[in-house]
Amino acid sequence: MIIGIPAEIKTDENRVSLPPGGVRELVRHGHQVYVQSGAGNGSGFADMEYVAAGATMLATAAEVWQKANMVVKVKEPQSSEYGYLREDLILFTYLHLAADEPQTHALLDSRVTGLAYETVEDANGRLPLLEPMSEVAGRMASQIVAVYLEKHMGGRGVLMGGVPGVQPAHVIILGGGTVGTNAAKIAVGMGARVTLLDINLERLRYLDDVMHGNFTTLYSNAGNIASSIITADAVIGGVLITGARAPKLITRDMLSTMPQGSVIVDVAVDQGGCVETTHATTHRDPTYVVDGVLHYGVANMPGAVPRTSSLALSNATLRYILRVADKGLQTALHSDPGLMKGLNSYAGHLTHPAVAEAFSLKYTAPEEALKLAHMVM
Repeated sequence: MIIGIPAEIKTDENRVSLPPGGVRELVRHGHQVYVQSGAGNGSGFADMEYVAAGATMLATAAEVWQKANMVVKVKEPQSSEYGYLREDLILFTYLHLAADEPQTHALLDSRVTGLAYETVEDANGRLPLLEPMSEVAGRMASQIVAVYLEKHMGGRGVLMGGVPGVQPAHVIILGGGTVGTNAAKIAVGMGARVTLLDINLERLRYLDDVMHGNFTTLYSNAGNIASSIITADAVIGGVLITGARAPKLITRDMLSTMPQGSVIVDVAVDQGGCVETTHATTHRDPTYVVDGVLHYGVANMPGAVPRTSSLALSNATLRYILRVADKGLQTALHSDPGLMKGLNSYAGHLTHPAVAEAFSLKYTAPEEALKLAHMVM
């Protein structure tokens, strides 16, 4: 199979979908890899490293997209890339369609095969391709809170760990999944007082057992969230419903109860955000203020640490990329039910139920879409 790796063009996105080591594995399996010149520069991988790994370098994105049977990316295609989408192409990347109706229609209209990292599941129902970036974003979230709580950054002027005789920052974390757990680890390690809310009591029991320090769990409901944020110096949103828009757990009306200069870092912004007043921002212009509360809504947080993120992403994605390349799309999907759940679009069919629900579009089960396309052929 011919695999293409174009440079990422989303604002301030410096990650690359595969480092040279991943390319070497694909070549070792007999596949041909085209890499856009400069694609790895932001992550510290030079063109010569890709050449040494067996890749062919191409000057433009258009060449990479046109020659490839499968394009492997980090972020969803930008509007300027929609013209590269075509029916005989596999696109394997983070799509986050439930928060992006124009992209959804672009995939359907082009009839491209859209495989989404964030909806692939393993045998235990976990999300193995989302997990590494959730780990990075969760750990970053607490670092970001610490920075933006500083007065000159627009925050309350609170030190995360406090000092003897002075309270540490109170950090509220919504969601006890990968993002929330990693955010809690770092925040507790910095000395903050952390309250984590989740609806899964078993998860709360587990976190209560393994977390040490100034850490409290609380069952997540509207009343508990409302009472918690009154004393919050910061809120980290880490709520996820696979493939679907994030629920709005903090409304505009609730902001007025939060302290002036408090900080919200909404890691769920890729899926629409779990705070009503959240909208996507960029690393170049990351924050804005609503009702005296500073909001951070960067939609590609791990792009700020691209070398770490690119290596972590490849560690998770490479085996799935190889599976598709080695076996072919149909065999790979039918042999792995978890990979099948990653199929979001196929031959003009929308194949993820949560995305269909988000935009009131027709849903076709992945297996049915594959069968229908095969019958047409």
